[in-house]
Amino acid sequence: MKVRVLGCSGAIARGSRTTSFLIDTDILIDAGTGVGDLTVGEMLRIDHVFITHAHLDHIAALPLMLDAMGARRRQPVMVHALPQTIEAMRAHIFNNLIWPDFSRIPSEEAPFMRFVPIETGDVVEIGGRRIEALPAQHTVPAVGYAASADPTARKDGKAATWVFSGDTGPNPSFWQRVNQLDEVRMLVIETAFSRRESKLAEISQHLAPDTLAQELAQIAPGRDYPIYITHTKPTETVQILVELGGLQKDSQQKAHPPNTTAGVSRLYELHALQAGQEFDL
Repeated sequence: MKVRVLGCSGAIARGSRTTSFLIDTDILIDAGTGVGDLTVGEMLRIDHVFITHAHLDHIAALPLMLDAMGARRRQPVMVHALPQTIEAMRAHIFNNLIWPDFSRIPSEEAPFMRFVPIETGDVVEIGGRRIEALPAQHTVPAVGYAASADPTARKDGKAATWVFSGDTGPNPSFWQRVNQLDEVRMLVIETAFSRRESKLAEISQHLAPDTLAQELAQIAPGRDYPIYITHTKPTETVQILVELGGLQKDSQQKAHPPNTTAGVSRLYELHALQAGQEFDL
């Protein structure tokens, strides 16, 4: 299973694309502005889109993508999302005012897309891969996702899993499920704001460096995997990475006894996610 980062920014600027990940060639996780870097041929191969929530930075490219390639497809694109997210997209995007309702165009029998309601905990199997909706805690109904490769295709027989938090504030339920997953190979987790904007992060139910540290402390002992930081605001990215670097250094120096100030008691492998990166899991 391959994961290609199309966009991982919390807002737009030159070189910054908002959230979207391509799983192999046919599954999108979110449809932010990063989708716009795909060719028409690449978009035509996308059969499934999994949306975390209805905020614009995660859905902005979906209506434009459907317009670009819908008429050339033989089957509708399946758009998986929470019922509340589908309702929001129907009411505010695909309403024949902001954008055509491609769930009924060119006809209800053969539309460009079909909405597929999911709930937290649901698992969708696509070509031997499993996409599971994970709990998220945000200002609107939201989920994260875990994508698992077919274990029979791997020599070790284990299901390599890619985990994405989606947009979320502190969320014990997320860690409870992640700690149960087999063979997590990579965690992508948001940190939208720096310490100076920690109050805004709290209000908007996002993470900042100190709350991220508290979240990572919930990873079960012995379950170590690379952690990639996503959804940083372009104006905050440098400061966030500096602060996360400080937390890493502090955790290394104070691992014994635990660093109770930052909530970190072990050293985690933190990386800044970048658009254009590809990972072979």
